[in-house]
Amino acid sequence: MVRAGLSAERLTVAAAELADEVGFENITVSALARRFGVKDASLYSHVKNLRELRQRVALHTAGEFIDAIAAAVAGRAGKDALIAFADAYRAYALAHPGRYAATQLRVDPEVLADSTVLARTVDTTYAMLRAYGLAEPDLTDAVRLLRSTFHGYISLEAAGGFGHPREVRKSWERGVEALHILLEHWPTNGENNDG
Repeated sequence: MVRAGLSAERLTVAAAELADEVGFENITVSALARRFGVKDASLYSHVKNLRELRQRVALHTAGEFIDAIAAAVAGRAGKDALIAFADAYRAYALAHPGRYAATQLRVDPEVLADSTVLARTVDTTYAMLRAYGLAEPDLTDAVRLLRSTFHGYISLEAAGGFGHPREVRKSWERGVEALHILLEHWPTNGENNDG
């Protein structure tokens, strides 16, 4: 029997909230069932297993994440867009550490194919970079550089890894400015697919 009020979407949202409280890696079906005051078996009418639940959380939070970034970037271009993108990225990751961790989960290709979140992420990111005039493969390389830089910085910041007394926000701002300069002067190596 399906428990009244429970749905896959409601469980996903609750699991995302739980991720921020206890860490994404600590989400379990049992912990979620306790949150709703039901037995574990009651949840299996809505999600097949823990893997499905975690993938649902990953896609849900990736959607929230890119929506926040897209709203920040809207109407901006060039350096202003990069700063807005970076700041929205950092703000979401620091405010929602469990949800942010969920966005790092590798989702099964068949699950990802049924979602629009990857396309929205690519579209938003490439639109932000449009002013820099990059073509493939440089565009992919630039996206990877930004993602790894943002992720690394935020992971260190969240773990208290910056012990120097300089304000962490100031270093972030200088780092984003340096990325802007790099993107404006991106090195070319003749690999572009268009000739």
